Amino acid sequence: MNSDELKMIIEGKKITTLFQPVVSLQNGEIIGYEALSRGFLGNSLYSPDELFNTAKRENMVFELERICRINAIANFNVFDTDKLLFINVDPDILKDEHFIKGNTKDILKFFNANPSNVIFEVTEKTCVEDYKSFKKVIDNYKSQGYKIAIDDVGTGYSGLSMIAETRPYYIKIDITLIKNIDRDNLKRAIVKALVEFANTTGMKLIAEGIENVDELSTVIELGVHFGQGFLLKKPGESLSDIDNDIKDMIIKFNSLNEKLRFSTSAAISIGEIARRDVGVSPFVFGNVIEKIFMENQNIQGIPMVENGKTVGLIMRKKFFSHIGTQYGWAIYMKRPVYKIMDTDPLIVDYNTPINDVAKAVISRDEDKLYDYIIVNKNNNYYGVVPVITLLEKTMQLELNIAKYSNPLTGLPGNLIIEENLNKILKENKEFSLLYFDLNNFKAYNDVYGFENGDKVIKYTANIIERHLYFYNDSFLGHIGGDDFIAIVKTLDVEKLCKNIIQEFDHNIVRFYNDADIERGYICTLDRFDNETCFPIMGISISVVNSLNKNFNNIDEISEFASKIKKACKKFKKSHYIIE
Repeated sequence: MNSDELKMIIEGKKITTLFQPVVSLQNGEIIGYEALSRGFLGNSLYSPDELFNTAKRENMVFELERICRINAIANFNVFDTDKLLFINVDPDILKDEHFIKGNTKDILKFFNANPSNVIFEVTEKTCVEDYKSFKKVIDNYKSQGYKIAIDDVGTGYSGLSMIAETRPYYIKIDITLIKNIDRDNLKRAIVKALVEFANTTGMKLIAEGIENVDELSTVIELGVHFGQGFLLKKPGESLSDIDNDIKDMIIKFNSLNEKLRFSTSAAISIGEIARRDVGVSPFVFGNVIEKIFMENQNIQGIPMVENGKTVGLIMRKKFFSHIGTQYGWAIYMKRPVYKIMDTDPLIVDYNTPINDVAKAVISRDEDKLYDYIIVNKNNNYYGVVPVITLLEKTMQLELNIAKYSNPLTGLPGNLIIEENLNKILKENKEFSLLYFDLNNFKAYNDVYGFENGDKVIKYTANIIERHLYFYNDSFLGHIGGDDFIAIVKTLDVEKLCKNIIQEFDHNIVRFYNDADIERGYICTLDRFDNETCFPIMGISISVVNSLNKNFNNIDEISEFASKIKKACKKFKKSHYIIE
């Protein structure tokens, strides 16, 4: 029966071709479409697995794949696009004499299609025994302008061997590695290793089977380049774009990643790293909770939600300890679960900084130390954060800050400064930028040495940091040497400038010897090798604010600030100018 249906499909070219987009996980743009072949609707061979398994049994794989390729290229060509076309190919077909002789090239030529836009997607589910011969075949296709993708990596035969021999342009990560990756640390570690490998070798990764927001967020966080899946777009007969809300989501997750790279743990809210687990009614019976835990081994807790409000939490370990008692099963399986839920879990607001949440976590009783953190938004349940996720993000932030910070002061360096400047420009709210530098610091460094010079720089950083503490969401960065920059979200900074100058001038004399303090200056060679006397150091504060100004980029701010700095440096003592 199936044999006759297969012959009918091939002879009548009754193949249904669907296209699923391959999407950039950086900006949400579509780079190409994978052609997915089916039997015709209503036929017993409509399923691709049934269709191709039957073709293998009947030794008709080449004939079937040829019809699939013709249909895919013909239908794709109708849309007159320059996007990539991913075509699935069995490794055994690649070695077929007819295929090697340029069958696909003839099809492309017939439809006036470009070979450089075609990606041969070789499945890893089929065993390749002779890699040496297989590599020669792959090299032949590459020389004709085709690109190669290895499909289903992580689920089939000798994936690493195939990658090493074929050196593909794309590596497609199988759905089994992507499913629930947000809850599986082992899968995360494997994909992270693949990302590092791909970045080192110049290959590109495509995550297959992205089906929910948490999976999407995780693969973006791990650095996977492209994605496919029902969440992004289901396969269809036309070359459909992805929905705008999905594209916005991709951009949002990338913005969060950038924020994680260049922010402190005080600048990231707990809600931004929350997982959107579904809440369960506290009135369900214990057997429902047991089923959820048994079917989802990576879930360690279930939030209890009633009418949108968080009312409790059940952790896996505590639940099974309750029902594991002598009469626990009989008592709790057919009774509402609210009787054993924790009615006082740690609940935090979406906007709470993760460093504050970390403090709350470690102050909990030991038996609750690793319980889920529940996140509310606008007083309604929003999601959960496992403690391991909180620790990972906090550690990641601290490592990134250390990586991009000035080694002397520990303050954010130029990359983080630039990121924060761009951020403040995009927010389109009032702000003030304060540029700090020291008068006569070079002369001090020449006379007292670098070690004492470093002490002065750290002293200056401490003063500025202490006074900025009273300005919410302020930022301080160390440009280098004796130059610092601060961002505060207010125009009213005159008092701040005065207080910094007052404290600096009062204490800077501690870094001079008595004789120099009494004289009020030190003498050394200037930049022209002339003996010159320099007054005790002062601090210059040049302030650029957003009042009646429209800065488009950092360069415009820097240009404006340099004029103020020149004017400010003309004063021999500490001084500030606000414009």
